[in-house]
Amino acid sequence: MAGKKVLIVYAHQEPRSLNGSLKDVAVAELSQQGCAVTVSDLYAMNFEPRATGRDITGTLSNPSFFNYSVETHEAYKKRSLSSDIVEEQKKLQEADLVIFQFPLYWFSVPAVLKGWMDRVLCQGFAFDFPGSYDDGLLKGKLAILSLTTAGTASMYSKTGVNGDFRYFLWPLQRYQQIPSSENCSTISCKIISLERVWMASLRCLGTSQSSTQGLSLLFPCF
Repeated sequence: MAGKKVLIVYAHQEPRSLNGSLKDVAVAELSQQGCAVTVSDLYAMNFEPRATGRDITGTLSNPSFFNYSVETHEAYKKRSLSSDIVEEQKKLQEADLVIFQFPLYWFSVPAVLKGWMDRVLCQGFAFDFPGSYDDGLLKGKLAILSLTTAGTASMYSKTGVNGDFRYFLWPLQRYQQIPSSENCSTISCKIISLERVWMASLRCLGTSQSSTQGLSLLFPCF
């Protein structure tokens, strides 16, 4: 991974949380491996999650009827998206690997991260028609979902009270294109020792593995 660029999109309010610790250790481990690591700390940045007309700095293509998807697509082509979107797109475009670090909120990503996805991954930049899923415009990049579940593994199984989390995270994983299990293993070995991150994070928190809330790590790619 030496010389590779990594973007961590981090969505948690508390720097001393398990999510914060995982983010910090990932930065340290990847930097030690020779990677250039950039962190988008969405809460610290006060990132705007709402998708509105303020995301377009130029003239709307249809001022009489606002369609966010259409207008941001046109704005991307005209280079008239708001500066915060352009900055995040630049980070994403330069990254070889993207790590999404977040707690599970109501079986999905936190609102601020959902807003990041809504605003940054616009048509023309992340996808087009044709040019989605297997042929998406970010094809070739790697991505990791690193998330805390606030529950045990059994709670998120097929027979658990919350149901199998692979199903309710499926749209997010599908959009980013899940590799095969064999590829997942290869990715994890090449990028970072996740067990080392986990144990180092526990040491940072001064706790033991048995006393922590559940952690799930998935390995999709764009």
